[in-house]
Amino acid sequence: MNKTSGKYFDGISSRPQDIELQLDEINAELRFGIYLNTTNRWPLENISFEHIGDSLEIRCKSNLLALIKVIDDNFAEEFISILKAKGHISWYQRIIRLGIKIHLAIAALILGAIIAGYLLFIPWVGEKAVLLIPVHYDISMGQTFYKQYVDNNSIDNKKTKYLNLFAAKLQLRNTQKLHFTVIDSPTVNAFSLPDGHIIVFTGLINLMKDYDELAGLIGHEVSHVNNRHSMKMLCRNLSGYLFISAVLSDVNGIMAVIGDNVHNLQNLSYSRQFEQQADEQGTQILILNGINPKGMTDLFTRLQSSEKVVVPAFISSHPITTDRIVYIKKLIAHSPHQYVYNPTLNELFNKLKN
Repeated sequence: MNKTSGKYFDGISSRPQDIELQLDEINAELRFGIYLNTTNRWPLENISFEHIGDSLEIRCKSNLLALIKVIDDNFAEEFISILKAKGHISWYQRIIRLGIKIHLAIAALILGAIIAGYLLFIPWVGEKAVLLIPVHYDISMGQTFYKQYVDNNSIDNKKTKYLNLFAAKLQLRNTQKLHFTVIDSPTVNAFSLPDGHIIVFTGLINLMKDYDELAGLIGHEVSHVNNRHSMKMLCRNLSGYLFISAVLSDVNGIMAVIGDNVHNLQNLSYSRQFEQQADEQGTQILILNGINPKGMTDLFTRLQSSEKVVVPAFISSHPITTDRIVYIKKLIAHSPHQYVYNPTLNELFNKLKN
């Protein structure tokens, strides 16, 4: 039996008692007292400890107020070795004794998990939070933004009329009633709102050369509306706040946070997954309407080649990459389709351009 001396704090009086201790491995207990013939016994299975520096602090789970403090490295090592052999060391104590290198590695793993959770899991949960939001909120938010936006911009009513006539000739599989507005601005841009408003700038219209490009743009933006992409990205960007509200099933809290950020709808940058989905569904809309699906790639190629010193706004919010254009070409190649010249769409497109 290993023997040493220490201090005993009974948790009642402020003055510690000098004690002698014996570690009885055979009976799996720690004996201590002022005189060893009148000892207290703590079963090893009920003991918890902390070993910090040269100090060993021992407690009994049945009397957490009491504390034994020992400063004896040999006794501490023997004590911990016996506890470990009998399986009485907690996972926490096992980790504590692994050493600084292992501690740093564990800390790095924990930090990595936290960062991954913040960057991947929390945004994913935020994106899924849109399922808690009724669709009529999409309409309310879209209308609020639209009114604020058009009050500060000039609408080209003539082009707006022809754009709506053009879209009315297409089967768009839309889940919301669609409203098209042309803003008189050289900005090369277009964006959709969650209520079905789609805003197109004259700068983008002037860049197009054929009606199938306009149909491709419309199909792409309508796909964003159909899949609630703007609401999902807004939720994703606000995921930290939304996560708490979603966990608490607080729909009003979610809407309050989104409402405070409704002005961000125009500047949302869709994820690669959402852009690919809009590309796929937009291409299928062209095929459904008997329009040459090459109009989609022609539009994107034209947008990409128009990038000079200043990046066009459409490319900023809908990044056009070579890989993305190649993907659409492969999609078209593997999608059976037929197309014919559509004089009605061509006439409306020319009126829109002029």
